[in-house]
Amino acid sequence: MSVLDDNSVYTSLNQRGPLAVRDSVSLDRLCCRQNKEWIAELRRSELTVTKFRALRRQIFEFLNIARFQDIPQLLADDRAREQCSHRAFRLLGNMFGINGTEEGIRFRVNEYARTADNVIRSLQNKIFAPYASHVAITNEVEITADPVDLLLMVFDDRYHKKARFEAHRKLSLMSLAGSIDQRERETETEEKFAHFLTFLRDYVWSSGQKIGEHDIVYLLSRHDVTDFSCSDVSVIKKEDIRRVRLEQGVKLTLLKRRRFRVGGRELPIYVSIRKKPPEAKVLKLLRKNEKNPAVAVDDELGLMAVLNTAADVKIFQNHLTQSASKADSFMILEDISDTLTGGMHKASSNGSSSKTPMLKFFARLGGMRVEFIIHTNRSWVNYMYQRDVAHDEYEVKRIFDSGVAELLFPYSIYFLDHQSVRNSMIKLFRKQIEDAWMWMENGVESSLGPSGYLR
Repeated sequence: MSVLDDNSVYTSLNQRGPLAVRDSVSLDRLCCRQNKEWIAELRRSELTVTKFRALRRQIFEFLNIARFQDIPQLLADDRAREQCSHRAFRLLGNMFGINGTEEGIRFRVNEYARTADNVIRSLQNKIFAPYASHVAITNEVEITADPVDLLLMVFDDRYHKKARFEAHRKLSLMSLAGSIDQRERETETEEKFAHFLTFLRDYVWSSGQKIGEHDIVYLLSRHDVTDFSCSDVSVIKKEDIRRVRLEQGVKLTLLKRRRFRVGGRELPIYVSIRKKPPEAKVLKLLRKNEKNPAVAVDDELGLMAVLNTAADVKIFQNHLTQSASKADSFMILEDISDTLTGGMHKASSNGSSSKTPMLKFFARLGGMRVEFIIHTNRSWVNYMYQRDVAHDEYEVKRIFDSGVAELLFPYSIYFLDHQSVRNSMIKLFRKQIEDAWMWMENGVESSLGPSGYLR
């Protein structure tokens, strides 16, 4: 279900619906023609009426008022607003289970505000990079972290429609960030992440390498001109890299690999271990049309690995199970999906491609549930570069196809044709990927010398 549907849990943010931010705010003329038309539109859906009534009760309770006409008094009275703010932080602290002083609660809520801003900045810096000035946050909204001040902005006609929408949007994103923080504290995510890293260090990786030591190699891959899928891939040592010449359809990708020991021999593995940042979790809640992180965010801890062959993948999978036993924990694998050796991946997310080969599973061990995504060298370069598969394309598609782009940057305010932006960003990423004069080093593109050789 799109976040723009009538049954979406984000109805209040939808600028296409009856709860959209209007061009102006009128709190003293409730019986004007504009408000009558709005009430008629609202009554077309009983569900929307119910959502509006719940939202109205929340606003009144949060501001400690009895009706909308009391808001101008708060806007004009700094002392009353300050008292309202003190009360609101106490309520928020209890709602999100934040223990401590008001100062501590304020600090935590300020973190939610930073996360809300980071959600927008993360999109602004990549998916909307050529349109960054179009989607930039209004200064007054960006510097405000007090939820009372943000809520009052929504009803303050001195602010432009864009600023009032962004204040509303920031409050909604802060609420999601608060739910995520509460979930992380309840499930002790930080502690589990540290424990997971310790498990890998002590039981999985080879003791022949120092902590943080890597073997640097490059994947030299040749790609089909029709869909840029990998037709051949080989491993190049770093000391041989200067003899490599790039041409159209050839990519060079750096890997910093660890090692793990099995049966007296050491096998190389590239590993990317992640704990999703709060802004990524907020975006996932939006894409999934969910407000409960316990339901939508099931991959808080994750490991992506790249091995030379499918046989090495199976060896590593067995090594994981044996390592867990050495750590005095049984390990079970859940939700296994294996398309490395054939078959089609069942795409469940907006923008996801069924052509993405991988081994994916969740491992439950040591009180943790960790997502593993494992590639071979060939499937990895396809994941990076193949048309309709590449992760950069996937990021664009899932933001636009889920409706999140329109929800956060509605046309009526930002005047962006999202279908055109989507298509142009996919073309831009494809150009960057297929440009023969670029090479990829840990996700960062670097230029080549004029002769085509690495410098």
